[in-house]
Amino acid sequence: MKFEEAQKELEQIVERLERGDAGVDELTKLWERGEELYRICAEKLDGVRGKIEELARSTHSDEPSG
Repeated sequence: MKFEEAQKELEQIVERLERGDAGVDELTKLWERGEELYRICAEKLDGVRGKIEELARSTHSDEPSG
């Protein structure tokens, strides 16, 4: 699943939870799905952050000294 897809679905779940019109069983399912989507988004962001940090380190190490 792409980050943007997970983020969009998570936003829809948050909106639904904020409306407060779901029953208890549905609330539980929405919450669990929201947790899953949050983990997906967090993992993807962590991966991108790691790549950016790696690129930044390699860029700085390629610069001439002095």
